[in-house]
Amino acid sequence: MKNKNMQVLHSSPKTRRTPPAAGFATGLCFYKLFWIFLVGCVIGCLVEMLWCYLNEGFFESRQGLIYGPFSPVYGLGAVLFTLVMYRFKHSSSFIIFLVSAVVGALFEYVCSWVQEMAFGTVSWEYSNEPLNLNGRTSLSFAVMWGVLGLVFMKHVLPFLERHIERFPVKAGTIITWILIVLMVLDIVISAAAVRRQTDRHNGVPSTNIITEFLDNHYPDSFLKLIYPNMEQPGRG
Repeated sequence: MKNKNMQVLHSSPKTRRTPPAAGFATGLCFYKLFWIFLVGCVIGCLVEMLWCYLNEGFFESRQGLIYGPFSPVYGLGAVLFTLVMYRFKHSSSFIIFLVSAVVGALFEYVCSWVQEMAFGTVSWEYSNEPLNLNGRTSLSFAVMWGVLGLVFMKHVLPFLERHIERFPVKAGTIITWILIVLMVLDIVISAAAVRRQTDRHNGVPSTNIITEFLDNHYPDSFLKLIYPNMEQPGRG
């Protein structure tokens, strides 16, 4: 009789353990990668502005988008490092540095090439640096990418993962999608404004309401404040 009661007690629903509810953005999911992208955009922009101040003595815009302190190159770089380097996160610091340097330099080269092919502009040019590759990247910047990758994998990424996964699931999902929509709009407007600026420089007239809107709201004088270092190759 005693054994039967114990069996009933152990099989009671009240004593069964339920698995813990899944948290927000666990693992390398889309939501986590978006937040890594967003944080990378902001940190990259702020670091470049600080670097400009330390070297030139003044703050200057280093935004990659028209609205907000965002530099998508650094955001995409953060996502790329996360995806490529995740398997190396327990490797030695030297291996992480070496792989980060190669991945970062290749990424910088591709970004420069895509910008020039898509928009007819360049935002950085390293032809005067030793050991550069077509002026799009160089050994010194590869070393910089290596250091950034090492710091990111050892310190920044673990910190981000801990805090992102603490978001409430429902609120985190809603806020993430709102930010995604706003970011997409910012990217589309910024890309269209820069593309239209290139067309203006090439003598292409405004032919529709969209190009008229871009000419009126995003003239060269405005874009120069946002992108002070952006140039068309050959125009100086």
